[in-house]
Amino acid sequence: MADVKTYSGSCHCGNVRYEASTDLKTVVQCNCSICSRVGYVLTFVPPEQFKLLQGEGELTDYQFNKKNVHHLFCSTCGVRSFGHGRGPGGKEMYAVNVRCLEGVDLGGLTITSFDGKSL
Repeated sequence: MADVKTYSGSCHCGNVRYEASTDLKTVVQCNCSICSRVGYVLTFVPPEQFKLLQGEGELTDYQFNKKNVHHLFCSTCGVRSFGHGRGPGGKEMYAVNVRCLEGVDLGGLTITSFDGKSL
């Protein structure tokens, strides 16, 4: 999966829909308090590789700790399909929940563990 591909993603009810372009080369499973509870498997993309197609008004924002990331979820179904904020270097990024991308088999990906619990 070395080539960049544009994936369609959505929440469960379909009110929130987006596209993300990524190669899925770097997929992360973090053990921090929020990621472990919601089961995130994440890939990170810059803003120019993410496009919200519908549902901006359906999103609810949750922030905690340093409030660097907007943990967004659908106000209807509660699914957390993506978030956005600033990475460790201060660069804007989108954190896309790979579980919400259409046509992606997690079994075919190399998932890297990240120890967010220790931060």
